[in-house]
Amino acid sequence: MAKNNITIGIDIGTHTTRLVAVEHNKETNNFEIIATGQTPTSGMRLGYITNTDQVAETIKSCVAQAEKTIGTKIKQAYVSIGGISLSSSIAIGAVIISKADQEVTKLDITKAITDSEENLDLTNKKIIDIIPLGYKLDGKEVHGRPEGMYGARLEVRTLFVTCLKQNIEDLVTAFALAKINILDIVPSPIATANAILSKTQKTAGCALVNIGSETVSIAVFENNLLLSMQISSVGSMDITKDIAIGLRITLEEAESIKQGGLAGDFPKKKVDEIIEARLGDILELVNNHLKRIRRSELLPAGIIFIGGGSHINRIEELSKSFLKLPSRVGPSDKSLSSKFKMRDNTWYTALGLALINNEGSESNTINTSLGDNFKQVKGLFKSLFSQLLP
Repeated sequence: MAKNNITIGIDIGTHTTRLVAVEHNKETNNFEIIATGQTPTSGMRLGYITNTDQVAETIKSCVAQAEKTIGTKIKQAYVSIGGISLSSSIAIGAVIISKADQEVTKLDITKAITDSEENLDLTNKKIIDIIPLGYKLDGKEVHGRPEGMYGARLEVRTLFVTCLKQNIEDLVTAFALAKINILDIVPSPIATANAILSKTQKTAGCALVNIGSETVSIAVFENNLLLSMQISSVGSMDITKDIAIGLRITLEEAESIKQGGLAGDFPKKKVDEIIEARLGDILELVNNHLKRIRRSELLPAGIIFIGGGSHINRIEELSKSFLKLPSRVGPSDKSLSSKFKMRDNTWYTALGLALINNEGSESNTINTSLGDNFKQVKGLFKSLFSQLLP
């Protein structure tokens, strides 16, 4: 980039690719959106790439829009990855403290995390994020960081975010073809949370539910850490299809009705029943996930809905009733400048990527606390990219 204080975030969604460019004024420490780009996505299905050439052309088109506004070439960006192959697993590792005086060192922590990784099944998968959730020293819970404490045995409970190796390689290939260098690949739920959730929300406990066109992602936060994540192959397009089948109308008409358009001669009660039935399925997915991680009805900051399917009528009301938790739709007007306002909350993933280096923000990215472990993960993408550059 010609200006090293400009950060680019690119979010490749199944139906739409979005780019946000943010400029950091180092003197005032303010951030401002200076350009955006948006183009329909080609070559994607359920969040994974089916045609790298088409995705590369999508990236080029989106980048070209932003370059006209910025007035300089875009050469690098932070990139999100999502889709149904994205998942999280928790593993426990333990080590005997290496120093003779039994002082816990950074090396002991790294070895414990490595030991937890060895308990994972990583067949066809790559780790893209490592988040230590908690430590025990000689069987007692550690409140804070264990480094500098004394004991004989250190345990760590670690969350690993993984993705199919093929999907990562296809994403890197597409950006190589588009001649955009990847600075880092960030899981979509983490990037989105970076823009929309406060430290208070993530510390108290909340779930960020992104209802996309073909997928629903659930990201649960507690103690300012990602606690778990799940992606399911159901989305707002399923509601559109249900309406089209139930009312025997076109998909275009069904989409309009879903978004609150006039239902014509169709009874409102029937339309509501169709929409609520599918929303019920989505809410059940959320509830089952919360039960699995023992957080059902136990998230003080509640449920925050975002994505194209979050604006469906009565979603907050239905969620409060079904999940027994505070529920709201994420704000659609969060912005860093008067010129480029976020048109809706579907832009927050790209915005969160562009704010990835905003270390002073309440919504600071989780990765920065991982030290050497995260540097090893980040190195994977640099290595892949260098191999694929033409």
